[in-house]
Amino acid sequence: AWSKEPGWARARRARFSKISAGRTAIKANDDYLAGKIADFKERKQHERELTQEEMVQKQLDSNFRIMEQIRARVDAIVKDPKTAEALKPYYPYGCKRPTFHDEYLPTFNLPHVTLVDTAPRGVTLINERGVVHEGTEYPLDVLIYATGFQWMATSTFNMVVGRGGRSLSEKWESEGTKTFLGLHSHGFPNLFIVSGPQGGGGSFNFTDAIDQHGDYIVWMLSSMRERGANIVDIKKEPEEVYAEHCRKADIATAPLRDCISYYNGHGDAEPGSLAYYGGGNWHKYRKQAQTTLEPFVFESAPEG
Repeated sequence: AWSKEPGWARARRARFSKISAGRTAIKANDDYLAGKIADFKERKQHERELTQEEMVQKQLDSNFRIMEQIRARVDAIVKDPKTAEALKPYYPYGCKRPTFHDEYLPTFNLPHVTLVDTAPRGVTLINERGVVHEGTEYPLDVLIYATGFQWMATSTFNMVVGRGGRSLSEKWESEGTKTFLGLHSHGFPNLFIVSGPQGGGGSFNFTDAIDQHGDYIVWMLSSMRERGANIVDIKKEPEEVYAEHCRKADIATAPLRDCISYYNGHGDAEPGSLAYYGGGNWHKYRKQAQTTLEPFVFESAPEG
């Protein structure tokens, strides 16, 4: 069985990332699980180089077609028109992670499943029997809270202090968000930021991005050991170059500007500063750095 093959989970995550990026195709869920998908497709070549505005418009046009297909699929599966309408997404593709489980939409056709839209004010009250909304009580055996959390709103970066006693948040507030690969920040040796600002990927599959960052950190620790180093920092110039690249690549995220999310600091983030990396060269920067080691400063200091 496919689930007994070594590395099956990583291969499945990689396939999902390709599929969600629109760079490959599947005919059925079984094909997806078994890895029977089309080869990675090259991007369409145009007769001339498109302007940034033209590229954004093409993204918006494709975005609309994809979302129309998704909404049509809801109509085709969910039998009750009112329920189907409530399930249709009206936001840019990529604004939220897509649901892809085969049983998700058919669930709403079951007789014991009711979809209640509580917008905009939420439920009226919760009592010992269940939930009340607009005068109707919905008896429940179990109530599961899925209210989410604001992980980007924490003060974690205030707690990270680098050389000179400056915190990471102080650096970014004064200089703008600057990292190398989203993993290093100059002046903060031995700090590895996983899935943080300017991190590579832009993938719906958060686990896949974390997996790649983990591989990189393991490589770095091995490289330090080989050199007898116990400290690594990033040089200032490579960080400046990468941060500027992220700001320029931010044009690729234009279709998500209307998506109020942590992706863009709820609409207030500086260009190229947050989790969604708009460029396509993260792997190029990473591989070049791993080959030349030029961006890094390795040091050895007495332990203890």
